[in-house]
Amino acid sequence: MSALYRPRRRLGALVVTTSLLASGVAVAILAAPAQAASTDVVVTEVYGGGGNSGAPYTNDFVELTNNSSAPVDVSGWSIQYASSAGSSWQVTKLTGSIAPGAAYLVQEGGGTNGAPMPTPNVTGTIPMSASTGKIALVTNQTALACGSTCHADPGVKDYVGYGTATDSETAPAPGLSNTTSAARVDPKVDTDNNSADFAAGNPSPGTLTGGPAEPPVDAKIHDIQGAAHRSPLEGKKVADVTGVVTVKGSNGFWFQDPQPDADPATSEGLFVFTSSAPTVSVGDAVTVEGSVAEFRPGGSGGTTNLTTTELTNAKVTVTGTAAVPAPTIVGQGGRVPPSTVIEDDASGDVETTSTAFDPATDGLDFWESLEGMWLGINQPQVTGPTSSFRELSVVPAGAGVRTVRGGILLQKTDSNPERVLLDDVLTPIPDAKTGDTLAGVVTGVLDYSFGNFKLLPTTTPTVVDGGVKRETTKASSPVQLSVATFNVENLDPSDGDAKFDGLAQAVVHNLASPDILGLEEVQDDDGAVNSGTTSADKTLGLLAAAIVKAGGPQYAWKQIDPVNNAEGGEPGGNIRVAFLYRTDKPLKFVDRPGGGSTVATTIVTDAAGRPHLSSSPGRVDPANPAWAATRVPLAGEFKWHGQTVFVVVNHFSSKGGDNPLWGRFQPPVQVTADKRHQQAAAVRGFVDQILAADKGANVVVLGDLNDFDWSETADILVGSGRTALIDLPRTLPLPERYSYVFEGNSQILDQILISQNLRPAAAYDVVHMNAEFPDQISDHDPQVVKLIPLPSWVR
Repeated sequence: MSALYRPRRRLGALVVTTSLLASGVAVAILAAPAQAASTDVVVTEVYGGGGNSGAPYTNDFVELTNNSSAPVDVSGWSIQYASSAGSSWQVTKLTGSIAPGAAYLVQEGGGTNGAPMPTPNVTGTIPMSASTGKIALVTNQTALACGSTCHADPGVKDYVGYGTATDSETAPAPGLSNTTSAARVDPKVDTDNNSADFAAGNPSPGTLTGGPAEPPVDAKIHDIQGAAHRSPLEGKKVADVTGVVTVKGSNGFWFQDPQPDADPATSEGLFVFTSSAPTVSVGDAVTVEGSVAEFRPGGSGGTTNLTTTELTNAKVTVTGTAAVPAPTIVGQGGRVPPSTVIEDDASGDVETTSTAFDPATDGLDFWESLEGMWLGINQPQVTGPTSSFRELSVVPAGAGVRTVRGGILLQKTDSNPERVLLDDVLTPIPDAKTGDTLAGVVTGVLDYSFGNFKLLPTTTPTVVDGGVKRETTKASSPVQLSVATFNVENLDPSDGDAKFDGLAQAVVHNLASPDILGLEEVQDDDGAVNSGTTSADKTLGLLAAAIVKAGGPQYAWKQIDPVNNAEGGEPGGNIRVAFLYRTDKPLKFVDRPGGGSTVATTIVTDAAGRPHLSSSPGRVDPANPAWAATRVPLAGEFKWHGQTVFVVVNHFSSKGGDNPLWGRFQPPVQVTADKRHQQAAAVRGFVDQILAADKGANVVVLGDLNDFDWSETADILVGSGRTALIDLPRTLPLPERYSYVFEGNSQILDQILISQNLRPAAAYDVVHMNAEFPDQISDHDPQVVKLIPLPSWVR
């Protein structure tokens, strides 16, 4: 994601359904130079903007097709590229053959933006120019030696100069951009005139475009949008599409039909892609002719994103001025979104499978039915803080299960389809926190990108303070052992004094200086510098010193350095978990040597049969494949007033890579879940060893589990029967059950679990001081439990 406007890109193209004309194939024809029009293999598309800003695809490409009636073997051939006036040719060798009428895709160099390419026939690395250059299809694999003018070289089969190229067939094809390719107007026609044979349009790798022109279809906006996630007119040319301009963007505009149909499932708004700044004005009455395309945003989610419907290659006629339609109100008194379900009748790709389109019951369909429309939300309520990407989550009044502080709770059976993000595409989005409201009716046009539906306001909303303050917890009593967990978000010395001082204030004032503090996301002493350093003593020492400076007690720390670059996180950062513990309390860390990055601590018993750790601190099952590229848990043995307490601090694998809630694949596939299940099983197995030796042992399992209180991960950790752990988030009322806010959804990711005998004395508190605020020292809220460890025979 980015706080910057993501330029819209165009995807899709007309698919030719007419048959390719067959022609004979002879050796003399295969060897014919480009100066003679080719009747078999030709270049059909050239694209050099891959991976650039706004690019629809991550890579440049050259597409070929075989217009003959027999396969053509291209083994020993090559695609070659030179700059606009260059004489040095780069080579990509071809292999295999091209079937009659088939497209053959050559992938070249690229970048990070855009969706992945379709599977290519051949992969090269040539970085082509996005705007101007020369492409040669050559019947050998030796770099051309003809200099900068090579279209008539005997080895050249076909040739395309584009943009301001100094050499071409007769005249160059159009200049291109990050968002446009040069495609042959008719893939089966080669007149040896690049200017006449090629036109700029939507990049469509592996899909032949062009052919005889189809007459445009007269249509209304709701005909184009249809009651579906993709247009029923996709790939068609449409004409006489009328409406009023509602919003202008940097490379297109939205317009809306002031005379809607009677079907609420069909949107009345549509985006017109103009590539450059549009010349229309808001309030213009327009008639548009163009091609219907489906644009799939890239970025996070990539191919898992839904598409948005738009008109491309548009001819726009201003016919006068008209009143902009009144905004369609979302919420009470208007279109009320579904209350719990995002999508409940799909199994796979909602764009291609036969799935009911139910705007009244499915949130995915509800917002799709409003795509491109001018909307309003009356006094929207803020459910999460303004993000670093300048996105702000809001819901209309009356939405969902609300938290005690104004958020909206993510539940197993309620993914909050009422939620929509405000984005700063058209105007700045102000800082706001959970519990605030926005004044008046906030209006904007509905778009979709980066796995979310977005309302794009045209005027910066005014924030009304909801009064939510950062929480503090009560200090523990002299007999209570306070144990906390805190994700400190990639902490290392390069973060500077402000980060350390902020965390110290949180420990001292918000968490009341807990006795034991399990930390997640502690990095090594030089952070993301990939130096081979793995020690974190400087990082932890700076935090301990900052706590003293903030008026807190002296803390000592325990941790084990991980294997360099083996446990995930930023390369070079060597992220790990660690313990801080107070040295001014009747608390002792049982320091038992023998632990190491690859050494597993085990349960041993003393002469009285009491369990102990073989090494303390020690790592839990570090050889288990479940911990590959993930932080290994750390176990510590403590004494509190002489009673043994075992604490395990964890940081399970993240959800990065899972399908988005609002993506095209429903229900979303959680590809990362299985690994967390394996990790939970490993920790549960370790706890079982302790409780097998002493079912009354005092055990605390805590940390960032990266999974919900109702998840299978949590179920595995809890276990069953008399040795089941108590998952403390599950003991809270629903409106208090959260420690993290992601895209406006309040949810539990951090958890503390305790053994059964600790339950009567447990006082548990999630301290809401970070996740709901735009100015965070971490993106997680810490939590603390106050315990009275008892002898194992007291149960």
